[in-house]
Amino acid sequence: MDRGAIEQLFDQLAGGLIDALRSDEHLSLSLRGESSHFCRFNAARIRQTGLVEDSSLDLELIIGQRRASSAISLSGNADLDMQYALAELNRLRAEIPQLLEDPYIVLPASGQASRSISHGQLLDPATSTQHLLPPIQGIDLAGIWASGRIYRGHANSLGSRHWFETDRFALDYSLVSPQEKMVKATYAGSDWNQAEYEASIAASVNRLRLLDKPTITIKPGQYRTFIAAAGVADLLSMFSWHGLSELSLRTGESAFLRMREGGETLSALFSLAEDFSHGQVPRFNDIGEVAPQRLELIRAGQLENSLVSSRTAREYGLESNFAAEHEALRSPRMAPGELDEADVLNSLGEGVYLSNLHYLNWSDSSNGRITGMTRYACFWVADGEIQGPIANMRFDDSFYHFFGDNLQAVSSSLQLIPDVETYGSRGLGLTECPGILLESFALTL
Repeated sequence: MDRGAIEQLFDQLAGGLIDALRSDEHLSLSLRGESSHFCRFNAARIRQTGLVEDSSLDLELIIGQRRASSAISLSGNADLDMQYALAELNRLRAEIPQLLEDPYIVLPASGQASRSISHGQLLDPATSTQHLLPPIQGIDLAGIWASGRIYRGHANSLGSRHWFETDRFALDYSLVSPQEKMVKATYAGSDWNQAEYEASIAASVNRLRLLDKPTITIKPGQYRTFIAAAGVADLLSMFSWHGLSELSLRTGESAFLRMREGGETLSALFSLAEDFSHGQVPRFNDIGEVAPQRLELIRAGQLENSLVSSRTAREYGLESNFAAEHEALRSPRMAPGELDEADVLNSLGEGVYLSNLHYLNWSDSSNGRITGMTRYACFWVADGEIQGPIANMRFDDSFYHFFGDNLQAVSSSLQLIPDVETYGSRGLGLTECPGILLESFALTL
């Protein structure tokens, strides 16, 4: 489909479906689409490549106090897609009378509009290998390349209309040593920079060489620790699950209840906001509401706001800040500190340097305890120098400690950690965060 044609198709479908509504019906439409080039790498060779043109349309129909929703794939043929969409609308009409009434139903937003288009400089799929392959020759690299334009759209029967499109690329990769130890990294952005890409690969290669040193086994215990930005992003992602959701707070499931009800605080060095100011994530949600450009969630260790959807607001008599219905973080930004990246190892002195964390889960959400595994290029440091990689270990600690009383310093530079998920479609989430230096961190197994 030609660029621009997908927005035109969405406009045509929205117009036709809304015109077909009856007087007692409300309809929300959300489009998700992409035009992407994918490559799968193994042993630094392309094993699979292809172009994906994909788009789908979500429909939510509201009649009275009942709602029904579904999704259809779009072909790009306006007449055929309209036929399928009208058939789906009729199916929802037939389904709704069988559903229970929803006492907290929220109508789509009225009369809001936005249009955000951000085009970058992406590699041409026909010549991308000339840029990607030379710097990785002689390296055992495995990973996924995804590049292209991503689309999001919303329209509803109460007059709201939003359109968002952006260009984005990401090479999410691991370098593998002959001993099958790995370094994980992501090079991503909207404007391709060959020098930055080559520097990213070179930095990963240098870290891979450190894995040639003998593995150091450390005992379970409390260790002075630096967690790099990628690991911090993993920890922050947990706040989208029984975390900063107002509904989770109201139902007693949130890990932040100790802050809401018990007056507990985190470190004054820790601040977190939902921040859309970079323009790389759409501000509108699935019913066409537009979130504030910036919402302070935790300021200097104090819980200031939660994520409140209009549904939760209606149920509990609150004011919405137009979070998505699932009340998850969409564009979190953790404030930087004053620790220079060049001084990280010296400031750590002796302890553990964690590049990445994996398989995170709540082990005791009521006390903010998160468990997971260290993985990829995690090192033992002594006298401010890397001594060698550590064996993979499980950690189990509370964010009331590692973002609280054990948080000693926060690095001064922020990294953009993109959502590189491709399950169903390419993700658009983005986390901005620094690394953190901890007085103590609990490694348990």
